[in-house]
Amino acid sequence: MSLAAARSYCARVTRSHYENFSVASVLLPRRLLPHFHAVYAYCRWADDIADEIAGGDESLRLLEWWRDQLLKVYAGEARHPVFVALRETIRHFDIPPEPFSNLLAAFEQDQRVKEYDTFEQLLGYCRNSANPVGHLVLYLFECFNDERAALSDEICTGLQLANFWQDVARDAAMGRIYLPKEDRERFGVSVGALRSNACTPQFVELMRFEAERTRRFFDRGEPLLAILPAQARLQVSLFLSGGRAVLDAIQKQNFDVLAKRPVVSKRQKFMLLIEALLNRLAFAKDFRTGPFSR
Repeated sequence: MSLAAARSYCARVTRSHYENFSVASVLLPRRLLPHFHAVYAYCRWADDIADEIAGGDESLRLLEWWRDQLLKVYAGEARHPVFVALRETIRHFDIPPEPFSNLLAAFEQDQRVKEYDTFEQLLGYCRNSANPVGHLVLYLFECFNDERAALSDEICTGLQLANFWQDVARDAAMGRIYLPKEDRERFGVSVGALRSNACTPQFVELMRFEAERTRRFFDRGEPLLAILPAQARLQVSLFLSGGRAVLDAIQKQNFDVLAKRPVVSKRQKFMLLIEALLNRLAFAKDFRTGPFSR
């Protein structure tokens, strides 16, 4: 397949699955769009293999096939349209295989591990499931270094945790419980209560604890904004604001995520976008009139 056809395929995958595509397409520099599509299509395929197929051994077999396709790209071979497009992105931005490979490790872990005993074990999962995405964003904006990666990890882990707390009921219905056992036991919340959607006072206090702990990840990661290029700053500020908005939505319904999934409304998303754009304009003004303008 030609590169143009492969990129067209990845763009269609992105538009058909990514609900915020229209926002992303406006905010991303045009030169980055095909690379964003390629990375997203890679992740989308892996996610669908993990959760939309039969699951278990069959999903593991297909994830191994997807990993083999990834390794072949780094050896110079690409046949699947996603990898034809991704090969050019990897070459252009000199992206190592670890972020892509680590994401697959998380999808494989989801097939084998359904519950977590400790919060540290859950953080280990986040290091593969979420943090590589932040690293890929830094590579695409050509600003990856160890300092930025560490701060990005705080934000991405916070985003993953916020998503877990948002989807407690849905994950429990799928047989996955991301609320650590040590936390459930501390607050007196049983697995049975989660699966029966019983929002007890104990469950409310457990979710309050998890939400407050997750906010601290965002707070620790926020200094990343000050050391990013302007274009990357806009994207990351939206991730950060979006994660905090999810926690606000959880708090707004008194931490009862079992009766109804908390969501960030389209109006809220629009306001976050406007806020990010205004912040970027303010930064640009400061840059033009400040000491760096001379």
